[in-house]
Amino acid sequence: PKLTVKEKYVKHPKQPLRVVLDSKGRTPPHALVLNDVTKTLIITAKGTKKTYNGSHHIEVVNCKTDRNGLINVKSALDFLYRRGVRTLLVEGGGTVIWNFLKNKVFDDLYIYIRPCIIGGKNTPTVAEGEGIINEEDSIPLTIVKVKRLGSGLLIHYQPP
Repeated sequence: PKLTVKEKYVKHPKQPLRVVLDSKGRTPPHALVLNDVTKTLIITAKGTKKTYNGSHHIEVVNCKTDRNGLINVKSALDFLYRRGVRTLLVEGGGTVIWNFLKNKVFDDLYIYIRPCIIGGKNTPTVAEGEGIINEEDSIPLTIVKVKRLGSGLLIHYQPP
């Protein structure tokens, strides 16, 4: 992923700051998210030494981690807020999404449902991670809007 706005969708887009949560500093130098279209901030675990020599548009900072060694999303959000970031679009895999949901640090959740079945116990889900053990620990959501999008549905949720 490049994490940029495409001109075919937005004329003369203002490119966002791209933020990569990479606790172990494994983002390869040739990754598309590191291209020079806009600035990229890579957040790694404290003590991780990672540099991208000669790339002035890439900044690497350290952050606290949670008990699983993943970036502590509340600390990362505090850091971003101090940097002036007031709006964030999280486009992550199941583990990143899970961490934002379980820490209840989201205002909106959009889920697209495609009309097909992808099954199997190894199939990735929207929110991976340790999951919920007790019903009282579940993450309540309110459906704000359901919209037909192409052949599927886009569901907009918010916390109550």
